[in-house]
Amino acid sequence: MASLKSQNSNILLAFLTLLGVIAIVAIAGFFMLRKGPEIIQGQAEVTEYRVSSKVPGRILRFRVQEGQKVNAGDTLAILEAPEVKAKMEQAQAAEEAAQAQNEKAIKGARQEQIQTAYAIWQKTRAGVEIAEKSYKRVKNLFEQGVMSAQKFDEVSAQKDAAIATEKAAKAQYTMAVNGAEREDKLTASALVNRAKGAVAEVESYIKETYLIAQTAGEVSEIFPKVGELIGTGAPIMNISVLNDMWITFNVREDLLKGLTINTEFEAYVPALDKTIKLKVYYLKDIGTYAAWKATKTTGQFDLKTFEVKAHILDKVEGVRPGMSVILKKDNK
Repeated sequence: MASLKSQNSNILLAFLTLLGVIAIVAIAGFFMLRKGPEIIQGQAEVTEYRVSSKVPGRILRFRVQEGQKVNAGDTLAILEAPEVKAKMEQAQAAEEAAQAQNEKAIKGARQEQIQTAYAIWQKTRAGVEIAEKSYKRVKNLFEQGVMSAQKFDEVSAQKDAAIATEKAAKAQYTMAVNGAEREDKLTASALVNRAKGAVAEVESYIKETYLIAQTAGEVSEIFPKVGELIGTGAPIMNISVLNDMWITFNVREDLLKGLTINTEFEAYVPALDKTIKLKVYYLKDIGTYAAWKATKTTGQFDLKTFEVKAHILDKVEGVRPGMSVILKKDNK
């Protein structure tokens, strides 16, 4: 009898133990299967700009290194471009030649040339006087019938030739005194301006061999090494503008509640173990690149994803580009 009671007690104990295990498993399953908040992972991003040169050359030296902060106007790198220096010498020589030509056109003939032209003119004037006197004498003799008509014609021709020679000599003297024609002076001046423009152009190329920071930031990456050749427009380094930082999230549309434009919310930065306050300023759907349709035919539909960008409201030290930012959203 005692043995039977012991057996029943063991069976009852085993049954109760089984019920307890089932209850514990059920409770644990309930809590484990219960859907928790959605975790949305974002990333800190900043504006970057690439530094490049208009002229090809060889990297002579860098003035900065990766991770260094720079200000607008700082020299980042210096290029060596011997071809540009050679062009500068050519342009300067052309400018000097054009300037000399222009000065010559403005100044006119030399004093010696003017004196020579004046002497020739005076000589021809004397010739005209002699020719006119001879003409008058021969004319009187011709009218008296003493001189032949042929001789009179010869003297007349000599007088006309002397007058024409005197006019030509006077014109040469006037031209020597006045210098170059107006058109020649304008042409010489235009040549000077063109040469100056060529020099200014080459000077701008020389300035391009000094790479200057356009905006304050931090050198995030340098691509070539010292001594390497780079082409026109080739990127040399990236500058991160740390003052222009934002957080980007990709959010499923059923989780967009509370993330509209100008909405403020909090998110967690694991790297800093800090919570930061953000404000949404950009919201746009991520484009689909193929025709899509519902994957189920039971009345459900596919959900699109939106890109959400938010500014950091309060300045937080230590936030760096690429850091993860966690947002927990209740999907109810």
